Amino acid sequence: MKNVLFIFGTRPEAIKMSPLISRFREDPGSWKVGVCITAQHREMLDQVLGFFQVEVDYDLDLMTAGQSLTQLTARCLVALEQPLRDFQPDIVFVQGDTTTVLTGALAAFYQQVPVAHIEAGLRSGNRYSPFPEELNRMLAGRLADYHFAPTPAAVASLAAEGIRDNVWMVGNTVIDALQDALSILDEMDVDMSERFPFLREDGKLVLVTGHRRESFGEPFENICGALADISAAHEDVQIVYPVHLNPNVQEPVRRILAGRDNIHLIEPLDYASLVWLMSRAWMVLTDSGGIQEEAPSLGVPVLVMRDVTERMEGIEAGTARLVGTDRQAIVSEALRLIEDEEAHRTMANAVNPYGDGTAARRIVDITRMLLRP
Repeated sequence: MKNVLFIFGTRPEAIKMSPLISRFREDPGSWKVGVCITAQHREMLDQVLGFFQVEVDYDLDLMTAGQSLTQLTARCLVALEQPLRDFQPDIVFVQGDTTTVLTGALAAFYQQVPVAHIEAGLRSGNRYSPFPEELNRMLAGRLADYHFAPTPAAVASLAAEGIRDNVWMVGNTVIDALQDALSILDEMDVDMSERFPFLREDGKLVLVTGHRRESFGEPFENICGALADISAAHEDVQIVYPVHLNPNVQEPVRRILAGRDNIHLIEPLDYASLVWLMSRAWMVLTDSGGIQEEAPSLGVPVLVMRDVTERMEGIEAGTARLVGTDRQAIVSEALRLIEDEEAHRTMANAVNPYGDGTAARRIVDITRMLLRP
């Protein structure tokens, strides 16, 4: 039996790690599975863990109000030492590009434990956008022993940096998680529509998520102005915006968008509610990485409100379009999808380049080959 330790701390990591944890735990004779969370996102992380029924072995609970990136990085690195010593993993899995990824990989390296990086090879080409995620994933790539890349482009990015050994193209586990979530929702004895009584049966639903720190200030003001313009141009369109709790998001959103009949500013959503809304959306406007991957699997076009994205595969496939934070560009592309049924159909029917929902199984099979339990 081999010891496999998963280290993560945020909601997106938990979503993408959950199917992999589940697949490993299906074979308890081969794998002893440990889960260590830093709780970089506390409440949102707990919601995902509960939804996917992920049992946690080490909860470091490191999030405190107002801590800097430096403080969080230092606390994570120190706190991860003991779980690694206690569990004695044969391999550590980290996922994505967070501070937890960087510190998890580094802490494992310090104890000479092999590191597997899930979603390896994503690059925007700008070390400050997204910040600090771009540099986190580059450094994690240097620390990792095994690289599970989601797409051929990610494999090519690793190769361009000289990382060619122990690289596998497996797809993205977010598609596995989405399929798991849809199955769970089908089995739940809950009417999800009751959570959103303001939604009408008629009218196109536009789902919005936006919270990236590189957009704080004028870019965020532009995003909010664009949403106001879309609202005014089509009163039958329903814009639903789960507003991030960060004051840099709350202030401009509430000031510019509150009080409009067809804009619904709501609290941040649990994963189940987000998936349910996304599956019913006409389109999504977002700066989120995960949603750029998830929405195309549901046939929902995505407008990416960022100047650069590390997920160019969706742009190239036609499932997503990069509109930046320019007010007019956002409005123009959104109205085109609202008013032009053929333009919407073309994006909705484009092939999702991020996988087929079998990435987790591929990773388990490769790990079995590597460790031979």
